[in-house]
Amino acid sequence: MIKCTGNLFGMAARTDATDTIETTEATFTHEVVDLIASVVARYHEEYESAAAEYKLTGAQARVLALLAREPLPMHRIAEQLKCEPSNITGIVDRLQARGLVERRPDPADRRVKVAATTDTGRETAARLRSGLNFARQPLAELSAQERRMLCDILRRIL
Repeated sequence: MIKCTGNLFGMAARTDATDTIETTEATFTHEVVDLIASVVARYHEEYESAAAEYKLTGAQARVLALLAREPLPMHRIAEQLKCEPSNITGIVDRLQARGLVERRPDPADRRVKVAATTDTGRETAARLRSGLNFARQPLAELSAQERRMLCDILRRIL
């Protein structure tokens, strides 16, 4: 039971019970944040390892995976990966030199260039993605409904 008492200004003052609830909620929030950070760290660790098998950096692999979904202009790649457009230019240059991506005019605006995967790039991205195992086993232990709930929750916080 939460009790409130009045203070000199007629406002409700917090009691120990309220502080305890807030402390518990804060502790729980910190635990959720720590768990998400652990998942992200494990994902990046595995992604780096899987990318290295194809002689790619993690950043190159992430750009390749993004472009395997759809061709994008450089600024959109930078926005989605939360990095500077100049970094994306260098990454795309290296991927293009390896024949994994190409630059081509945007069909919607021919003044704009988009980066797109080549057939080899799409195949590499698919093989790389299939090699990411860390989440498969833990997620397999969740029911389909639990996976949908998790997906919905993650979409809400993003």
